[in-house]
Amino acid sequence: MSPGALVVGEALIDEVVEGDRITCHTGGSPANVAVGLARLNVVTRLHTAIGNDADGESIHRHLTASGVTMTPESVTSGPTSKAEATLAHDGSATYRFALSWDPAPLEDVGTPELIHTGSLGAFLEPGSEVSRDIIRRGKDRDALVTFDPNIRPSLVPEWATTRALFEALAFSSHLTKLSDEDAEFLFPGKSPYDVLDILVDGGTSLAVVTRGDKGAYLASGHHRVSVPPVHTQVADTVGAGDSFMAALIWALAFNGAGWDGGLLAPVRLEAVGATAARAAAITVSRPGADMPYLSDLPADPRYEGETR
Repeated sequence: MSPGALVVGEALIDEVVEGDRITCHTGGSPANVAVGLARLNVVTRLHTAIGNDADGESIHRHLTASGVTMTPESVTSGPTSKAEATLAHDGSATYRFALSWDPAPLEDVGTPELIHTGSLGAFLEPGSEVSRDIIRRGKDRDALVTFDPNIRPSLVPEWATTRALFEALAFSSHLTKLSDEDAEFLFPGKSPYDVLDILVDGGTSLAVVTRGDKGAYLASGHHRVSVPPVHTQVADTVGAGDSFMAALIWALAFNGAGWDGGLLAPVRLEAVGATAARAAAITVSRPGADMPYLSDLPADPRYEGETR
C-alpha cells in the first residue's frame, strides 16, 4: 500500500541570478509540488531523474528535509539538470535550462491516492512516455490524477504536438491547472473563461486558471468562481504556481473531506482557491521556491467539519 501522493517529473538546480548575486535552490515544478505536499503533511514520493553528483545530492537532501521520498530509480547515470532564473526588478523570473528528461521506468507504482505530473516531465521525450505510463498504471488502481502543464515554450515540442500532449493529459485528469501564460500559449486568443469551458467540456473535473496578482478562476461542470489574490510584499515569484498547486491538491484531496472536485459547491470552491492563493502569497514573500508548511496556513471557516 502506498498512500498519499506520487509526483512524477523533473527535479533540478535553480541558479537564481539577481544582479551580481547568484544563489542556488532545488527547483523543477514537480519537485516543488512534491515538497509543497510533504510540507502539508501528505505522504509524498517523487519519481524523477537526477545525477549521481553533487547537485543530485543537494536535491536529495532538500527533498528528504521536507519529507519527500525519492523512488530508488530516480538516481540515474546522467548529470543533474539545471535552470538559470534571472530576476527582474519586480521579482518576475526568466529561465535558461540545461537539462534532459530521461527517467528510468518506475517498477513499483504502488497504490497512491493521487498522481501529479506536469511541466517538462509531461512533454519532453523520452521521459514523457514514462510519465504517461505511470499515470495509466495509477488510474488502473483508481488514483486521482492532477496536472499542471507549466509550459516553457522554448523547451517543449512544436505547438501542435504540445497541444495534443496537453489535451491527452488534461482531459483525462481530475484536476488541471494552467497559468494565464499557459492558457495563452495553448489557446491563443481565448479568454480564461473560454479555456475553463474547453477543459471541463473535454473531461477534467475541475479546471483552474491562475492570473498572478489578479487571482484565479476555478470551474467545475456545475460552478465557476473567481478567487482574489492575497497581496504581500514580493521577494520573487519563483515557485508561486507550484505552491498554489500543492495547496490546491491538499485542500481538495487530503484535507479530510475526500475528493469531490466535480461536485463542489461554490463556497467550497472559493475556500480551496483561497487556501491555494494564501500558499502562493507565502511563497512569493520568500526568496526562492520556499513552500509553506501546514502550520503557516490559517484555518478557513468555510472548511467547517473538516480536519487539518
